[in-house]
This record gives sequence, structure tokens and C-alpha cells, in this order.
Amino acid sequence: MKNNIIPVMLTAALTSVGTLFAVKHFAKSENLFGGNQQQVPVNYVNYNPDKKGLTAPPIDFRNAAEGSVKAVVHIKTTVNSKTILARDPFAELFGDNYLRQYRTPEQMGSGSGVVISPDGYIVTNNHVVSGADVVTVTFNDRKTAQAKVIGTDPSTDLAVLKIDEDNLPFMEFGNSDDVHLGEWVLAVGYPLSLDATVTAGIVSAKGRSIGINAQKSRSAIESFIQTDAAVNPGNSGGPLVNSTGQLIGINSAIASPTGSYAGYSYAIPANIVKKATADIIQYGAVQRGFLGIEPRDFKNASPDEIAAYKLDEVNGVYVANVSPVGGAKAAGIQKGDFITEVNNIAVATIPQLNEQVSRYKPGDHVTVGFLRNGKKMTANVELKNIKGTTAVIKEKDAVSTVGAVLRSLNAEEQRKYNSKNGVVVSDAGKGILAKANIRNGFVITGINGNPVKESSEVEKALSDGGMVQLEGFYPDRNGMYYYNIQAGRD
Repeated sequence: MKNNIIPVMLTAALTSVGTLFAVKHFAKSENLFGGNQQQVPVNYVNYNPDKKGLTAPPIDFRNAAEGSVKAVVHIKTTVNSKTILARDPFAELFGDNYLRQYRTPEQMGSGSGVVISPDGYIVTNNHVVSGADVVTVTFNDRKTAQAKVIGTDPSTDLAVLKIDEDNLPFMEFGNSDDVHLGEWVLAVGYPLSLDATVTAGIVSAKGRSIGINAQKSRSAIESFIQTDAAVNPGNSGGPLVNSTGQLIGINSAIASPTGSYAGYSYAIPANIVKKATADIIQYGAVQRGFLGIEPRDFKNASPDEIAAYKLDEVNGVYVANVSPVGGAKAAGIQKGDFITEVNNIAVATIPQLNEQVSRYKPGDHVTVGFLRNGKKMTANVELKNIKGTTAVIKEKDAVSTVGAVLRSLNAEEQRKYNSKNGVVVSDAGKGILAKANIRNGFVITGINGNPVKESSEVEKALSDGGMVQLEGFYPDRNGMYYYNIQAGRD
């Protein structure tokens, strides 16, 4: 048995020695299992500015986030209970027009806002505070104060509040023109009534128009910054912040089939916010300048218009018509021109054009670059207000005599609702319509059974006295609504 083991052990030892010799001899020049191969370089993923090809430095939002939450407030609104008169639906079954008195419940709402000056001016969305009887703001340190609404602007969906405080932490405006696609940003606010919350994302688009402000104003301004930072109900009015902690936008809307965050949010650019808030603080209303043209671009034109005006061939805003009293006509701009620049800033769409013009007030002069038959031209245009003058429009001139902002249905809304009649309550304000519990967005189609087209008809009916019945609908609700109002009482 021992004689058999010894040869086996000797064979194993010789085999091992041979294997080691072969590996040592051949491994330097050749891979025994697959031919020649090069070793793949392996590196740590740290950042070293002296070496090329490694990862970029990470964005650090800590300072921006910590500074922002100190200047962002939670806004709570209260709409007081109101008494309204309405026809009893059961009485109508028996031909009786008997009116009953109803008491509406108290309504609560919330949103966010950002302090823009140490003496207590706060900017938020118009839709956050519109129609509110009481507005309260709470800071991140739980400090609470009563706020006064200085003014609102449905066209941009902005509002300015004021609290009696000094030496407040505030946020500085950044330049929204310097915001670039792919740039990291923060959304700060009080979503879903949570404490101050910070989310991050990137800028995914600029100059977006989603039609939401057009529901409130016939002169709506929309040129949103689109981001994928998570924004939910309650974030409205809060800031969009860059990596250095500057205010570059006011979060205003989300694109969602459910009402909660679903991927995209929209912020009003800081350059629009800065001008609008300054006007509201100084005048009580935004002083908006208009070129005095009827614009068309590739996105809002019909297929026939695109073909007729060659909107798919020229990168600019087509002038479909010119107001006889506007600044554009006086400066020589004609129907058929393509506007391509405003003060040397390129514009290719209506939102981009509106954004640039909205930064100026009536009486200001802007240099407009345009194409006429392919030839580049410029014009110096004096902007006018909505009335065709350069006078300052006071707050009382911005609303109707019934304390509300009213406008007729535009052509797109007439097609959408299949109705040529209708006056939209853009902002019910705090007057007779708000006291009747009429909500913003209500479309008045008739007064005392008669169709209505112009806001002046509504104002006259509500100013003459007597019992007035307004009938109409809400675009987001089913059925017709009827409001019985004792006219002449506010």
C-alpha cells in the first residue's frame, strides 16, 4: 500500500512544479485562457480638478436651501361665511319663484409665499389669495402675522402682500434670462400643509404657455419656466431657487391628470415677477405695455394660417393685424411682418414676445426687430396701455364698477363651450359677486333670462337695483348655476 502512495505523491509534486513554471514563463506575454488582453483601468469616482475625464463636482444646495426656507412663508386664507338668496328648486316645480336665504360655509385655503424685502412685502400667486377675507402668514420659525393684500394681477397670476414687520429675512431676485435648460433648481414651499419643504429638479423647458392664466384674464401673460422639481398643492406662490439661493421664479401650476405632482411644474420667471410686484407696490396695479398687434405663431395658428403665412418657414411672430391706436402702427410695423427681436433679445413664439414686452410699462420705448419680405428691419415702438394711452392705470381702473374683473369669452372659449354668449368672472374680488359666493372662472351666460355678451351689461344690471338673476356655468363643473342678487347693494 505504501509502495502505491509514493509514486502518486511524486507525480502530483512534479505536476505542480511544472504548472508553476509554465505560468511564470508564459503569463508575461500571453493570456493562457484567451490570447492577448489589455487591463481595464479602474479609478475612484472622486473629483480632482487636476485630472481630466473624471466626474464633475456635485451641486451643493445646502446653503441655498437653508437660506430659502427662512424667507418662505405658509399662507392661510379664510373666506367668511356669506348669506345668499337663491330660488328654491322644489318651489319651481310648482311654478313658484319663492326665494330662500342660504348661508354658505366658511372656506379655508393655503399656499406659499416669499418675502422679497426686509420691510415685509411678500409675493405669492393671485389664485392663492383671490377672494380671501383674512390672510395669515406663518414663517418657518412658527412666527405668525396678519397680511394685507396690496394688489393682484390675474394676467400673470401674481399678488403682493404686506405685513407690519422689519428686518425680515428675504430673497433676492435672480435674472431669469440667465436660467438654462438642464440647470439644477429648488422648489421651496408648504405642499399639502406640511412644514417647509425643499425639492430639487432641473429646468426642462422655458417659454412654456399652458393656457391657465387665460381663464382669468384676456391679456394673460404666460412664459413659464418648466421644471421637474416636485410641486404639489400648497406650493403655489413659493419660490423656484437657483443653486446660489436667488429667486428665479414663482411656482404657479402643475401639469397633472390627478391634481397632484405628475412630472412637470411651472414657474413665473423672476423678471416678470420683479416688474409686476414693483408696479403693484407703487401703483396698486400692474402697468402693462402693449405693442398693439394681433400675433400668430406656429403653435397657436390653424393649419390654414400656417400655410398662408408660412409660419413653419420663418422663426418669428407673425403680425396678423395692427391696432389703429397702438404703438406698433405708429412705428411703422405692418400686417405681414415677422417680429424676431425685442431690445436685441430673440423671440420666436408669442410667450417669448409677451415675456419681453411685459417687462416694460406704457410710455416706455422698445426696439423691435422684424422681417419684412425677408429683409431685416427695426422700429422704435412706444408702448401703450390697454386703453391705447400712456397714462397710469390705477387699481380702481383695473376692475369693474362691481368690484370684479370681467371679460367677454374669447374666440377659442366660444368654440370650446359652443357658445357666442358669455362673460367670464376673472376675479370676483370682494364686491357684490363675491358676496353672492360666485367663484372665479364662472361664465355668466344670461341675466334675468336674457343672453349676455359684454361685461358692461353685467355691470349695468348689477348697478341699477332690484333683484337680478345671473345664470351660467363653471368650466370645471357640470350643470347650470343660478345666483339671485339684490343689485345695487355692495
